[in-house]
Amino acid sequence: MESNSSNFSASSGNGYELQMGRFSRLLAPKFLDLIEFEDSSNILDAGCGTGALTSEILRRTETADITGVDISEAYVEYAARQISDPRVSFEVADLKALPMPDETFDHVVSQLALNFVPNTSVAISEISRTLKVGGRLAVAIWDVRGGLVFNRFFLDTASMLDPEANELRKKNFTRPLTRPGHLEDALKSAGFAKVQIGEIHIRTEFASFEDYWRPFDGKDGPIPSYLSKRPAELKKQIKDAVRDAYLDGEADGLRSYVATAWVATGRRQ
Repeated sequence: MESNSSNFSASSGNGYELQMGRFSRLLAPKFLDLIEFEDSSNILDAGCGTGALTSEILRRTETADITGVDISEAYVEYAARQISDPRVSFEVADLKALPMPDETFDHVVSQLALNFVPNTSVAISEISRTLKVGGRLAVAIWDVRGGLVFNRFFLDTASMLDPEANELRKKNFTRPLTRPGHLEDALKSAGFAKVQIGEIHIRTEFASFEDYWRPFDGKDGPIPSYLSKRPAELKKQIKDAVRDAYLDGEADGLRSYVATAWVATGRRQ
């Protein structure tokens, strides 16, 4: 469900895995390739979801202690079931009010989460509070307007059929931190030094149209939340139109779409 600390509809870990987790697991290795951290570090995964990034950090380290926090109890429970290593702990927590003392972590990483937090500046300030002086924050956010093709062609198509879809489209493409320069500006405004930016590209692949559509019949994420409230006939019209967009006049089957994430890192002063 949505809360005043997140506007991402969260229902179940399995639902998130189908909707976005499978792509988070492709993004995580490339994200971490850009990040330097010591194996002895104390690391926070801020907005850990179902544990994709936590799992990759664990795989790459031998002694680091890793804490994953997320506003969704369902996602935290899922992550804890999947990752039982004693170096990892998970906790339900609001990124705008973290339950950790000042200067707890050497590094904080956040993947695909901060753009769903209302008042992101408060969340970034709170994250900074928990970082040690000189500690590093690294954030990755989808370029939803220009670089998330599979998401975009659903919204572009549905918005032609339903004014509510057009409202969702506008909200989605104007979320905080998702456009060129936004992450860099946010970290600099929060007082981070040595801010660096970059981009990551992955491929989101679907075996068929039904593989593409199945997550939209769930309850996790903005599009399923929107579709669940549509009348059956309108939902069918949208699905038929999106199918045409997916097929592009060819036989059903594998489709591969690029997905781009903005990345920014900075050090607490």
